[in-house]
Amino acid sequence: MQTVIEIVAALPEVTEGERFGNLTWSVRRKAFAWDRPFSQADLRRFGDEPPPAGPILAVRVADLAEKEAVLAAGGPAFFTIPHFDGYAAVLIQLDEVDDAALREAVVDAWLACAPASLARDFLNRG
Repeated sequence: MQTVIEIVAALPEVTEGERFGNLTWSVRRKAFAWDRPFSQADLRRFGDEPPPAGPILAVRVADLAEKEAVLAAGGPAFFTIPHFDGYAAVLIQLDEVDDAALREAVVDAWLACAPASLARDFLNRG
């Protein structure tokens, strides 16, 4: 989780808080990334399959098409669960993702939630 904290610290206007008892990062009150432990219902849906281990981060994506693209290209650390069906977000197994892919996913999540002018300023600053 430390890498996530470092990534979000470099993004403009991020606030850290708690939603549903989980650490959550928002830009202008719009959540873009959050700690997402599995609920008992999630664990039941895995059945006999072991759930992904370690800390899990949920990140927003722009839309459902991007979600499918991220899941197709993101490698085994990127996944979804039935609870997220129809919702523009993916889950990331933090113990399995490399830092570059994590950074890209978190920044893309921030861009998906930031107001257009703030996102444009961020992209143009480099």
